Amino acid sequence: MSQPRPERDPDATPDPKPAAPDLLASLREVGSAAQATVKEAGATVSALRTLVAADVSLARSAFGRTLAFTGIAIVFGASAWLLLMAALIVFLSTQLGLPWSASLLGCAVLSALAAYWAVRQGERYFDHTRMQATRRQLARLGIGERAELVPNADSPAPARNAGPAAPTVNKDGVEVSPE
Repeated sequence: MSQPRPERDPDATPDPKPAAPDLLASLREVGSAAQATVKEAGATVSALRTLVAADVSLARSAFGRTLAFTGIAIVFGASAWLLLMAALIVFLSTQLGLPWSASLLGCAVLSALAAYWAVRQGERYFDHTRMQATRRQLARLGIGERAELVPNADSPAPARNAGPAAPTVNKDGVEVSPE
């Protein structure tokens, strides 16, 4: 049993064929998409340039602080060893009756602790010269030694948490530092 066919209205106009897409309109759409792509690429390059400039500025500032704390370490390591040690040794030996060896050891420990503190501060600020934010963003773009360790640029995962904590060896056999 077949279904009866609906009758066609003889006065109805036939269904028109769908119109072919206008070539000029398609070219305009492609051109505007290309312009938008170029504009966004320019914005990306501008943002990366701003990031590099900020990272270089931070590195310059950190380098200056590193030099300052290195100077402090030298001052405490040398002048404290010479001046404070001499005065303290005399005081400890004459006033407190300590042997010269105990007086020398106490002064050496005090000077070593001050020098150690200054060196640690210098290392802390020197770490900013590594331009870590720029390196992470370049790695997300596939550039640099850490490119295979971080997520792609279109990934929502943060690049800061990517990669192992210890140095690894990349595909070329080069040791890659964690940050």
